[in-house]
Amino acid sequence: MMEGNSTAGSFTPVQQFSVADLVVVVLYFSLNVAVGIWSSCRVNRNTVSGYFLAGRDMAWWPIVTMPEYLQRRFGGERIRMYLSSLSLLLSIFTKISTDLYSGALFVQVCLGWDLYLSTVLMLVVTGLYTIAGGLAAVIYTDALQTLIMVLGAIVLAVKAFNEIGGYPNLEEAYLKAVPSKIVPNTTCHLPRADAMHLFRDPVSGDLPWTGMTFGLSIMATWYWCTDQVIVQRSLSAKSLSHAKAGSILASYLKMLPLFVIIMPGMISRVLYPDAVACVDPEECARVCGATVGCSNIAYPKLVVELMPSGLRGLMIAVMMAALMSSLTSIFNSSSTLFTMDIWRKLRPGAGERELLLVGRVITVVLVAISVVWIPILQSSSGGQLYVYIQAVTSYLAPPVTAVFILAVFWPRANEQGAFWGLMAGLALGLARMGLELAHPTPHCGVPDQRPWLLSDIHYLHFAVLLCAATGAVVVGGSLLTPPPPPARLKNLTWWTLSWEPPQPSVDGTSQRPPDGSCSATAGSQQPPKAEGLLAAALKHAMEPPFWARVCGINAVVLMCVNIFCYAYFA
Repeated sequence: MMEGNSTAGSFTPVQQFSVADLVVVVLYFSLNVAVGIWSSCRVNRNTVSGYFLAGRDMAWWPIVTMPEYLQRRFGGERIRMYLSSLSLLLSIFTKISTDLYSGALFVQVCLGWDLYLSTVLMLVVTGLYTIAGGLAAVIYTDALQTLIMVLGAIVLAVKAFNEIGGYPNLEEAYLKAVPSKIVPNTTCHLPRADAMHLFRDPVSGDLPWTGMTFGLSIMATWYWCTDQVIVQRSLSAKSLSHAKAGSILASYLKMLPLFVIIMPGMISRVLYPDAVACVDPEECARVCGATVGCSNIAYPKLVVELMPSGLRGLMIAVMMAALMSSLTSIFNSSSTLFTMDIWRKLRPGAGERELLLVGRVITVVLVAISVVWIPILQSSSGGQLYVYIQAVTSYLAPPVTAVFILAVFWPRANEQGAFWGLMAGLALGLARMGLELAHPTPHCGVPDQRPWLLSDIHYLHFAVLLCAATGAVVVGGSLLTPPPPPARLKNLTWWTLSWEPPQPSVDGTSQRPPDGSCSATAGSQQPPKAEGLLAAALKHAMEPPFWARVCGINAVVLMCVNIFCYAYFA
């Protein structure tokens, strides 16, 4: 099956790249690498703080990872070690491999290059400033890439809507987008009648409203509140106000994909139904090299066909930026997890040079494993990348969400309950994931003979059940064992917070050089006095009233806009 689903071959793109396209791509990458090198020079990347937390120039919190928080909350080492290992596995299954595959597939469709050649090229460019620069390079290049991604996606969305006569025509045109070659006596080729609605049937819907409302909320809590990529960015902010403002800005940007990615993808099916909406395995293999379907090429197909010379090169740069932005974040956060939560426990006496080397080596190891996983990814979840990501996340993330919420809001939760809750959740999640890999979604026209756990329980509903089961084990285990001591709860639950600033970090990391040069070495500066750190921590913890109100008002506005959009498309 993996051979049948492989897209490792090369294709001949319909529109060939012009000189203007190539010039745009080269100029973009030159600018991107230059920004990465410049940002690396602004912090001392030869220290643990400089490499993993951007010299704390953008933070003052002493906690570096979410597993570290749970260790302080519950005590012991086994929860922290397990969560760090689980986060690394999730990075391989749902982040690095999927980002590599989607980005390489885009380049393959647009340029006709071999899939793995495209993968290697992007890895080389991304690794140049990730391994050399650490978090500072990641954050500054992300800022550049976000701007380019948003502008390029808006341009393409406008052109796509113009092709169908505007938004009012989208629903009617989409429901008529049927490929010319179909599988007889099936309905696989027909678009879903509820394609324009978020609230879909809880039993027959491909994304049931119950799963969308509750299942995705559980996974969103895991990602936005506990995932290392997000946590590390919040911890690297200059102050609490900056951290809040960054989260709000990200939320505003998160609303754009519906209009500049999802709807243009639907338009791609309208314009090119024989390619994007193919259902016949032989036809799909001819179009995109994957027998399970070609919906993954919808967006790159739109770019190749609609964008004029020059702008086509810009969009290639945009999608490469999207890949690199995500990969650089994952590389740095994953190396932080392994180095700070696992390696330092295995080798307590490891020096900064060793920790930095280990952080860079683990990045290479994770990438190698992820590349090997790509063929398995291609044959999973009916060939739909989005479904694969959400499904795997729903099998592994809900136990973490349950434990995190109980750790913050229920002081009675203890280490024994949390650990065995995580173990029970892991066993149930891996059982479902194993069944999913062993019994993939059948092709169009093939009877669904999968076990009832797969065919009758949607993966989003499974996420709700898994979270509830984990929570029940945590509560039961905690009530049957002694409560945690009060000292274990101070400043670590919602009900025991105080305004007392955190203690300075024990690693004695240095700040960036005063002249902003790259030449500073580890230990070249004396760490500031504890009194200075505490004063700075208190300053950053106390938000200016004006900016606190600005963040609060924007948060309320953002919630109102989201509720309106949710109701409008329900």
